[in-house]
Amino acid sequence: MAGLASEAIASFASPPVPDAMDPSNRIDAAFARLKAEGRKGFVAYVTAGDPNLDATVDLALALEQAGVDILELGVPFSDPLADGIVNQLAAARALAAGTTLSKLLEAVRQIRRTSELPIVLFTYLNPVYMFGFERFLGDAAKAGVDGALFLDLPPDEAACHEELRATSAALKMIRLVAPTTPIERVREIAATGGGFLYVISREGVTGEQTELATGLAEQAASIRAVTKLPLAIGFGISTPEQARAAAQHADAVVVGSAIVKRVGEFGAAPDLASRVAEFVRLLVQAVKSV
Repeated sequence: MAGLASEAIASFASPPVPDAMDPSNRIDAAFARLKAEGRKGFVAYVTAGDPNLDATVDLALALEQAGVDILELGVPFSDPLADGIVNQLAAARALAAGTTLSKLLEAVRQIRRTSELPIVLFTYLNPVYMFGFERFLGDAAKAGVDGALFLDLPPDEAACHEELRATSAALKMIRLVAPTTPIERVREIAATGGGFLYVISREGVTGEQTELATGLAEQAASIRAVTKLPLAIGFGISTPEQARAAAQHADAVVVGSAIVKRVGEFGAAPDLASRVAEFVRLLVQAVKSV
């Protein structure tokens, strides 16, 4: 059975050489630039449509000015099982505001009028499956999306379903690995991905934590031994001190819930984008100091 699973994973059509950098893809270009400059990257996550999609466009542009290297836009979903309460409430607000995947892609097109910030769609499979997997890949690439991360779609599961085998050369398939993922499984997962490998720093759901997870150095070292993809560490990172510590072991640091929390707090303020950007700038500076 293990052999069949490995064969299924290998058969999933992702970028043929995931370790190769594609300068035409904004994610790869960003990591190439960071490597050349000897700097670490900062990945910011916000829930698209919270409090509305116009605000999401403003936030994207403000976060770019604050020094964010890659933006993750969360596709709101009614049953976000991997998310803590902060992101759950953000998804509920976004859905109540009328956010759909089609409208989200239109917001990306608006961002692309003035920005080349790399954008990854962070999503559960259900909204994309209902939209149409092949249609999603095509429309997202045309809108200016650079990558997609499916929280609940293992590569070998995708390989078992014809409708999920469609690919887009323009989109990087970002993969997740957890602290509990066996290293051989990490090797298999990374082999089907591109852009970067999202390293979950702790077990459980998303959310701010008072302390950084232990064992990050060992986790990152073991993963680097089986893939050349850049490593982005996330889950539970919420302060400049934690971001700086995580950056010691990664090529980039991902912060989500701490940013989403501020979006929720300042959602009604006319200067929402600048307030959130001010908070994020401190996190960026901490990562860039490494």
